[in-house]
Formats: sequence, structure tokens, C-alpha cells
Amino acid sequence: MKIKVKKLHKDAKLPTHGHPGDAGMDFYSVEDVIFPPGKQVHVHTGVALEILEGYVGLVWDKSSVAFNMGLKVMGGVIDSSYRGEIVMNLLNVSKKEVIIEKGHKVAQMLIQKFEHCEIEEAKDLSETVRGHGREGSTGHK
Repeated sequence: MKIKVKKLHKDAKLPTHGHPGDAGMDFYSVEDVIFPPGKQVHVHTGVALEILEGYVGLVWDKSSVAFNMGLKVMGGVIDSSYRGEIVMNLLNVSKKEVIIEKGHKVAQMLIQKFEHCEIEEAKDLSETVRGHGREGSTGHK
């Protein structure tokens, strides 16, 4: 599968795979970004994508950025119909200011096939062994 990528900024880098066979494409910051402790900041990548219909881009943490810098991706679903800039929303969960320099990897995206579902209201749902159990309920008696 090929993904078309359009540079929207002269300094933008195309996404890359770190190693052959890696699932995630790495995205890069197009500018220096300062993250105050406990704050969310948008990180511009300077690129737009054309994802094929029937697929979705899911944005995930880069383990090195999350572990070493304390920056966590705050969700990210990129629909195939979206043609705007890919902007990553990251939260600084550390107690110190963090600086991402222009050209640094900030997040990764996985392209995954999905099934579009039809929503149907129901009065009842089928029974399962789990039932209403949640939040660690399988470990309690």
C-alpha cells in the first residue's frame, strides 16, 4: 500500500519507518515546541496525507518520547476523508518543561483497515459471561 504525502511547509519531513517491517510511521515536528509541565500543546508536522478509503490512521506515542520526555499523545484518529495538516496533540505529564526541537520525531501513526458499522438502537443486548464487569472486575470474587 502507498500513502500519498503532501508537504505543506518548506521544512517538513516525510514520515518514515524506523526499520523495515515497522508498523508505525514516525512524524516529525516542523518547529521548535515548548511544553510547560502538565500542559497540552499542538505539534505541527507540516504534512497532509491521503489515506485510502476503508483505512484509518491511528496516532500513538513514540515510546522514546513518552518514556524519556514524558510526552503522551492525546488521541488521534485520522479519517481517510481528511486532507488537512497532521497536527499531533501531546500532553507533558512530567513536572518539568520539555522542548521538542524542529525535526524531532514526535509521534507515530499506524494505518489500519476497518469495517464501518451501522448503528442500530436496541432495547436489549445479548448476555455474555463478562456482563457488566469493568475496571478490574475479573480479578475480584
